[in-house]
Amino acid sequence: MLLGSGELGKEFVIAVKRLGQYVIAVDSYNDAPAQQVADEREVIDMLDGKALDAIVARHQPDIIVPEIEAIRTERFYDYEKQGIQVVPSARAANFTMNRKAIRDLASKELGLRTANYRYAASLDELREAVGAIGIPCVVKPLMSSSGKGQSTVKSEADIEKAWSYSQSGKRGDIAEVIVESFVNFHTEITLLTVTQKNGTTLFCPPIGHRQERGDYQESWQPCLIRDEQLQEAQEIADKVTRSLTGAGIWGVEFFLADDGLYFSELSPRPHDTGMVTLAGTQNLSEFELHARAVLGLPIPGIELLRVGASAVVLAETAGTNPQYIGVEEALKEPRTDIRIFGKPTTRPYRRMAVALASEQLGGDVNAVKEKAIANAKKVRVVSE
Repeated sequence: MLLGSGELGKEFVIAVKRLGQYVIAVDSYNDAPAQQVADEREVIDMLDGKALDAIVARHQPDIIVPEIEAIRTERFYDYEKQGIQVVPSARAANFTMNRKAIRDLASKELGLRTANYRYAASLDELREAVGAIGIPCVVKPLMSSSGKGQSTVKSEADIEKAWSYSQSGKRGDIAEVIVESFVNFHTEITLLTVTQKNGTTLFCPPIGHRQERGDYQESWQPCLIRDEQLQEAQEIADKVTRSLTGAGIWGVEFFLADDGLYFSELSPRPHDTGMVTLAGTQNLSEFELHARAVLGLPIPGIELLRVGASAVVLAETAGTNPQYIGVEEALKEPRTDIRIFGKPTTRPYRRMAVALASEQLGGDVNAVKEKAIANAKKVRVVSE
């Protein structure tokens, strides 16, 4: 049972279907991307614990795979007691679906280096937290995804706007936000980390990415970083995933700054920046790795095969029945691809597709990135 059926879930369903699995895809709206390729679908509010319990009881899944944050994750502990495998684990899902839990685990319990931070549950508390952290700083809802509700406070005049935006963009019913000091980083990376039921923890080559409005715009693999920084990132990723327990793929994010490496965030599932692996950069995509880890199947190793990049295609307006103009033009370039997610509605800045580009190993990663960006710009989303 897949809880959350977006574009990442769609690729995961394709991967597990190839391994003979039967999938029920759940989301808050009908015809979500993963539902289009699953065996069955359910449409519920996953923050409604009773509704969640009801579909679990009805379908009796062997495995529950969360794909989004807005779920009553506390119910997962009971599902594990019933003998259902929760991915990666009930503990991991509960800690990582809430930025407060994972940040306190990383900073206070595991002693990892993070940006300075405070919490705020009201506008007045936000003003106090910003005063303590300093300007500029970043404000994020404790529960959100794809950058929703996230903003940068550059002056006192931004504080009230940041609070309002955090409340409109949050997922779930938690009003509290985290306020982080601004890290002056030069590179942001995702280290896809695979924990196994039987086998050692594996790491994909690091993925570089760029964000706007808190959401990724481009990603590329490999991202060249110093060997000592890569080793440190792997040690941190191993430490935090080991603490959270369970089998599956994790997107562990880091800031690389002049003064060293900072742990940023962690997702216990395929990561949006990891869509670059759909360009054939690895012997197994992040979705195939997740499928194998979840099912307890062997992963002999992860190999970098090509240089690749991804760039998002965004909607500009709100509407229904989206059409895609320019796909034919974008596909004329060699070693490129377009993946359309199949979302039934649009809204400004909604991620609707991704452009992929690759070159042989040793190729210029910046040139590949520019090719992916150029192709993404050729595709325009129009809707009714």
